[in-house]
Amino acid sequence: MNEILSKIKMPAYVCEEAKVRANLEILKRVKDESGAKVLVALKGFAFSGVMGLVGEYLDGATCSGLHEAKFAQKHVRGEIHTYSPAFKDEDIDEVLALSKHVVFNSFAQWAKFKQKALAAGVTCGLRVNPELSVAPTDAYNPCGRYSRLGITRANFDADALDGITGLHFHALCEESAQSLETVLMAFEEKFGEFIPRMKWVNFGGGHHVTKEGYDVDLLINLIKNFREKYGVEVYIEPGEAVGWQTGFLAASVLDFVQNEKTIAILDVSAEAHMPDTVLMPYRPAVRGESKGGKFSYRFGGNTCLAGDIVGLDAGEPEYKFDAPLSVGDKVIFEDQIHYTIVKNTTFNGIKLPDLLLLKENGELVTVREFGFEEYERRN
Repeated sequence: MNEILSKIKMPAYVCEEAKVRANLEILKRVKDESGAKVLVALKGFAFSGVMGLVGEYLDGATCSGLHEAKFAQKHVRGEIHTYSPAFKDEDIDEVLALSKHVVFNSFAQWAKFKQKALAAGVTCGLRVNPELSVAPTDAYNPCGRYSRLGITRANFDADALDGITGLHFHALCEESAQSLETVLMAFEEKFGEFIPRMKWVNFGGGHHVTKEGYDVDLLINLIKNFREKYGVEVYIEPGEAVGWQTGFLAASVLDFVQNEKTIAILDVSAEAHMPDTVLMPYRPAVRGESKGGKFSYRFGGNTCLAGDIVGLDAGEPEYKFDAPLSVGDKVIFEDQIHYTIVKNTTFNGIKLPDLLLLKENGELVTVREFGFEEYERRN
């Protein structure tokens, strides 16, 4: 790995093919043993360099709008499912042309686009809100109070289901199979009377299937039992579970500032390149850190934002090491593939990290390089 790191031009996201395959093997087991169809959610994981591999294992992609659907058509094999809180008039024809399934967020949207969707031969569904979630924060709770995502039971129009063949719910975020079991009970309690009229049900994403300790057997049984009970096809659409622990963000130390603490200035930014560490928030692990280390640092981003300190929002900004860091040293932030490249920004004109793929044979491949052009295009 040291030899590989020596070849990397910082900063860069490095996705490890072998780790992606290991996650896909687990998801394929779920697919094979439960009978469910498994889609990669591009909102969480859209690394183009491994989408060919994803297509060998999963059934397609779930998309959050036109651009993700176009990405799926170009890079992902299999079915394309598209959902949006609201589709735009200028996008809908292309969305319908690209997608096998389209899920509408309201009866108003369904009524507006019903004739076009049915004429296009698209399988149509509705997103519902079971009004129960165990998501860790309000920002990631799609079923929280006042949520705009999905139709609540009080607003569900049973007389407007002609042409609808499926229901979709999404209530989880990095959650267990036990959490799904709880949500599934709420979904059946509120919408169970309509399931026999459907051909499919989508259990959404947020299933932390590839995390150590996840009860894969329970997930398989929940899906099997649901399929047998209602005679419907079941979909799940994990994104983070595909990209979980599959790579890192490599940075380098540019300078040190002393101000009561030692702050190492890096060529990456928590705000711009690791956005979920700020929004979630959480403290990303750093390779080689030591809890009992004598040398303590804060890692500051190379932007003008005062709060651009890694781990600050989680209240854990101190990183300790057994040996001191020097200018030019590499700092490796672990597990920075999912929800990073899909959400990063060029704030302050800071360079986007390149996208690299470490193949199973040890070859390091550049998938994307970024420079000034990316900043200029966005402004």
